Amino acid sequence: MNDAKTALGQKILAQKKQLGLSWNEIAARIGHAPVWTCAACLGQMSMTPETADKTADLLGLSAEEAEILAAIPYRGSLPTAVPTDPLIYRFYELVSVYGTTWKELIQEEFGDGIMSAIDYDMTLERQPDQKGDRVKITMSGKFLAYKRY
Repeated sequence: MNDAKTALGQKILAQKKQLGLSWNEIAARIGHAPVWTCAACLGQMSMTPETADKTADLLGLSAEEAEILAAIPYRGSLPTAVPTDPLIYRFYELVSVYGTTWKELIQEEFGDGIMSAIDYDMTLERQPDQKGDRVKITMSGKFLAYKRY
């Protein structure tokens, strides 16, 4: 369903490498957060036409490719089977091990509902550590209570 966005994401990765740009640099130039920018470039978010044009100009993409960046995606880029990439698998493992704990703690604090992945922010940063640098991911999603009707 997302073939055009997925193919464009691969092209963007090649352009990013060729231009020697980081996600932080691309994000700053188009005016968005690095996590959102990367997700949009890899086909999981839709850009406004203005942002898509800025991104296309920066990365040497065509007008048609800018339209693909602005198109609403079919979200979810992973297969339904357990992921095999070791880094992505660790996130699957986190959800498998801690998912019920997160659910219990969130619902104890907020009630019956979910954490939005639509009204949502995420940051990723390197944390220096004497035993080896650490990955720090901060997620903040709006709480949405289940409606009773």
